[in-house]
Amino acid sequence: MAKLNLSVAIGDYDRTRALLDGAVGIDGVDPVYMALSAEEIFFRAFRGAEFDICEMSLSSYTVKSAQGDCPYIAVPAFVSRAFRHTSIYVRTDRVKKPADLKGRMVGVPEYQLTANVWARAFLDDDYGVKPADIHWIRGGIEEPGRLEKLTFNLPAGVRLDNAPEGATISALLESGEIDGFIAPRPPALAAAGRARVGWLFSDPVAVTKDYFKRTGFFPIMHVVGVRRPLAERHPWLAGAVLKAFEQAKQAALRQLADTGASRATLPFLEETLGQVRALMGTDFWPYGVEANRKVLEYFLGQHHAQGLSARRLSVDELFHPATYETFKV
Repeated sequence: MAKLNLSVAIGDYDRTRALLDGAVGIDGVDPVYMALSAEEIFFRAFRGAEFDICEMSLSSYTVKSAQGDCPYIAVPAFVSRAFRHTSIYVRTDRVKKPADLKGRMVGVPEYQLTANVWARAFLDDDYGVKPADIHWIRGGIEEPGRLEKLTFNLPAGVRLDNAPEGATISALLESGEIDGFIAPRPPALAAAGRARVGWLFSDPVAVTKDYFKRTGFFPIMHVVGVRRPLAERHPWLAGAVLKAFEQAKQAALRQLADTGASRATLPFLEETLGQVRALMGTDFWPYGVEANRKVLEYFLGQHHAQGLSARRLSVDELFHPATYETFKV
């Protein structure tokens, strides 16, 4: 039987590299890989369902799933996870602590981005700064004119306006027209070390470690999706995709732990890996539904409370049923 010739759009990460270079295959699939930026994948996937298998924003997938018109069904391979305390940049001459964000103007490239859902969640839970306490300004990080990919209805009291025509939120932060910035990528001016623009948390690693110790959450950013008609026509496909992504991740972890010659151009890699395992356990980047049920339940509750999902989804609505169990030898 001929293999399925399918397009696969994913980021080029260590945990996907074994797929991209062919070291790990997807059973029954002859893939055409496209290593693209997350922004391009998400735009093309949610606007036109252009890919057969692709990386997806967890937030965008949840928006579309709650609306009942998502063209993809998810596989619990969480190819992007990140603590988002480093995603909040501020005018350090005005904002010294989270409470100082109340009544301020904060830029976002898109309100519904997964990173922003997580940032608003911990600002509310840990510091009492609610979404309605901030005036949100939406615009491109470095290019003007970026709009939301998806539609949703914000709760009463939450104010979201577009940036002035031709303006970027990076430039607005530098000029002082806004007071903060939350996004997965840093503003270029902050990355360049400009004065008066920096992280909200001066020691984000310490804050993040405390957050993990208290909550147990390693925030999920991206999942993998399979186009629904394909998954329905080939019931084995979703399980095969999860198997391949898990094998690729395990290959990356083996390479990361190989201390003979470091695979990453970064000093103190061995020491950092040991610290991460001491804090988060050996399986610190788990795939699968059950290992992530608690963090997914929390995210879905926050997503709905922030007005992004039309109804409160359950975890078991997100994933293809073939991805819940696997064989054991």
